Amino acid sequence: MEAMRFDILTLFPGLFAGFFEHGIVRRAQAEGRVTIGVHDLRHFTHDRHRTVDDRPFGGGEGMVLKPEPLAEALAALDVLPRAERSPEPPISVVLTSAQGRPFTQSTARELAQLDRVVLLCGRYEGVDERINQLYCDRELSIGDYVLSGGELPAAVILDAVMRLIPGVLGNEASGEFESFGAPDAAITTDQEGVPRSQHGSGGLLDYPHYTRPAEFAGLQVPETLLNGDHQQIRRWRREQQLRKTLANRPDLLARAALTDEDRRFLRSLQTPSPSD
Repeated sequence: MEAMRFDILTLFPGLFAGFFEHGIVRRAQAEGRVTIGVHDLRHFTHDRHRTVDDRPFGGGEGMVLKPEPLAEALAALDVLPRAERSPEPPISVVLTSAQGRPFTQSTARELAQLDRVVLLCGRYEGVDERINQLYCDRELSIGDYVLSGGELPAAVILDAVMRLIPGVLGNEASGEFESFGAPDAAITTDQEGVPRSQHGSGGLLDYPHYTRPAEFAGLQVPETLLNGDHQQIRRWRREQQLRKTLANRPDLLARAALTDEDRRFLRSLQTPSPSD
């Protein structure tokens, strides 16, 4: 299998150095599963000041990234405008932007199916919109807040996508047990009659994790996790997923893969006790 290619266009390539030298990202590169190129936009300017930005037409605060350096950088990377691009090899050009669609695990899965992802890191007040119109397939935001630039979002997107590439995590099942699994996964039961959606996240937040020692600072590991009853453990974990999702991200429940038992448990959490 050929390595998946990531290219990042940025004004601050040094921001990525430490991130790429540690952990899973470093290992994925060393094993040849991922290749990453970080490209300085100032290398694609031609004036002595290496100008990459200018004032916005119509007035207003701040500066806007000029289209010429971005277009030249994309051309140097053999990235054509969308209208001229062939569907093969599959590629996506992504603009990181506070105005973009929310980046989700579902989007990460879509991007992980491609051969190449090109990430344009916005700065200042943004990128000249013509670059977005001509080249970008996606405009993505990692949250409802404003950052100084698109470098952190680009790193987040790369990390989330890279984890879904076969072989990167080592254990192929690892990603299934984390938060934000496929919310539309079919719900079936295993040989013990436990819904298979309970083995993974099913679009819910992850359950709590514990390790040794069994007692720490006066707090005990839940007894259920120590009794060796795997069906009971799976049920406990599913209930903890539901409990945490209801408390922290109730919006996820509307599109999560829920069983009838899940719904009964949620109703029990939402029904006031007689003492309330």
